[in-house]
Amino acid sequence: MNGWSKRLTDWPPFARELQGTLSVHAQYILHGNVRDRFLVPPGPMSLPLVDVLWEALRPDGYRALIRYDPVTGFSLHAEAEKGAAAHALGTGVLGSAPSADRLMAQLAAVSQAGTARLALVLDFASRLVVSPAHLSQDEHDLFRYALKLAETAIPRLGGPPERQAALFNPLIWLVDGERDLPAWLMASGARVRPIGVPFPGLDERTKAARMLAREFGLVDPPEDSDGARALEAFARQTDGMRTRDLHEIVRLAWDRGMGATELPDAVRIYKLGIEDNLWRRGELRKRIQEGESWLHDRVKGQRRAVLKTLDILKRAALGLSGAQATSPGTRPRGILFFAGPTGVGKTELAKAVAALVFGEADSFLRFDMSEFSAEHAADRLIGAPPGYVGFEAGGELTSAVRRMPFRVILFDEIEKAHPLVLDKFLQILEDGRLTDGQGMTTYFSECVLVFTSNLGIYREDPATRRKVRTVDETMAPEEVRAIVLETVKEHFTDRLNRPELLNRFGDNIVVFDFISPEVAGLIFDGQVDNIIRAVEEQHRVRVELTPRARADLRARCPFSPENGGRGIGNALESAFINPLARELFDRDAVPGSTLRILGVDGGDPVTLRAEPR
Repeated sequence: MNGWSKRLTDWPPFARELQGTLSVHAQYILHGNVRDRFLVPPGPMSLPLVDVLWEALRPDGYRALIRYDPVTGFSLHAEAEKGAAAHALGTGVLGSAPSADRLMAQLAAVSQAGTARLALVLDFASRLVVSPAHLSQDEHDLFRYALKLAETAIPRLGGPPERQAALFNPLIWLVDGERDLPAWLMASGARVRPIGVPFPGLDERTKAARMLAREFGLVDPPEDSDGARALEAFARQTDGMRTRDLHEIVRLAWDRGMGATELPDAVRIYKLGIEDNLWRRGELRKRIQEGESWLHDRVKGQRRAVLKTLDILKRAALGLSGAQATSPGTRPRGILFFAGPTGVGKTELAKAVAALVFGEADSFLRFDMSEFSAEHAADRLIGAPPGYVGFEAGGELTSAVRRMPFRVILFDEIEKAHPLVLDKFLQILEDGRLTDGQGMTTYFSECVLVFTSNLGIYREDPATRRKVRTVDETMAPEEVRAIVLETVKEHFTDRLNRPELLNRFGDNIVVFDFISPEVAGLIFDGQVDNIIRAVEEQHRVRVELTPRARADLRARCPFSPENGGRGIGNALESAFINPLARELFDRDAVPGSTLRILGVDGGDPVTLRAEPR
């Protein structure tokens, strides 16, 4: 094995694969992470892909690397022997952007050059076509001609004495995705070789982090030091990112005077474009510490669910969500799965979390998953693929999170979503990111995700095909929780065959209890007070309820454990809000006035006995 081969063993796999197969392949299609920088020895140092290609070709006697792109045309990237490229292409070609027929002639000039070893890189080749599946005649002619060149090319003997071999003059297409060129070219046979260029793995990102830290003078840490551990954490946080992204993040940190231990903040700024970290604000910790009584007042009768939710919020504020994982910094800040009967406060608690953490209604985003029961509904979340209607609009979920990265997102009644829609949550829950139909990456690392479900409350009777209750208010809370948890497990594992999604929820499944009659009374009083407060705030009219009127209202709003607090609210609409609106409208109540409610009479519609004061 010669010296160069030993060097190449430490180079990127795509360079090794290309350099080792030049004797059998006339063309290469490099797809994927082709815009990155790649670590090469010694050092290591990082080079753009085309520089890596030239360094891989040059030892085999290649005299020039020519570059073509659809905007600037032909240019000389590198040359080992002066004039080699111009001699093969002819005068006036370098620096020009030829027409389609002239481009085909130059492809042939390189591929069939018999006097010199040359290579041609067709950069931004994805932009040579509008749609690979619907080629224009000119596009079809170009790739058909390229395929013929691959089949008719002849390898040429040459190279230095110690590396004499018959090698092709390769045409190297650089594309973003492997479907960006016609499928029949990609699968044409042995002469055309597709090579995937992957994103850097953890080891490569760790090496790049240390190299960049030294380059920018942040640190030069010894092994097992705090600085080294900070750089390793930085490498884990940049999962799914390019080496070039790491370079920009370290540059951003250096420009802002940050040290190695502050690189996580630089990652967040680079990903989200937001410098202020709402999770680290002192007032947030104070709100969470003092929020227990407020949450209990907002969501009545759910002490266990509130305490579990507060634990997860405290964990999120400390940045410990998913701390047991290899890359905890990329996961969502918090994940909650609320299960249990309807009308017991699941959605209300999610709204309360948004108000507690972020203090504004805009931070709460709700998706009713019954609207996502069709297979194609996932396009609404992340956007339609290129070429489909609605592609330009982007996804409802991804677009909203990019606008405001600090959010509480509620996915209501998750069991009603199509299984293919559920698959989109796997990447969000594990990696904290999602790539939409336009190729843009959205990060969920600062979000709290809340899923709600009514699983375990009803089952379908095989005989009548009707829904019957599985649990009721007469059961002990522990028995209800056991049945609901088992049903949730069975639904994701057996029915949907998605045990991996259930595992992502982990121990964050919170089962709500049935509302007791005592709690129902508190909910009734709270909703009545909300109605009275709304009238005063919006119309500056004071509404007074006598004890008799309140008792009449309560009698007309019977509590049903099956419907929970939502049933009370529905009853109040007919028994109180509608007749109250009628009284205010008909009396033409003026701001500053008072309306005293003496009693509530039955009938259809319900009427109020009222007098102005």
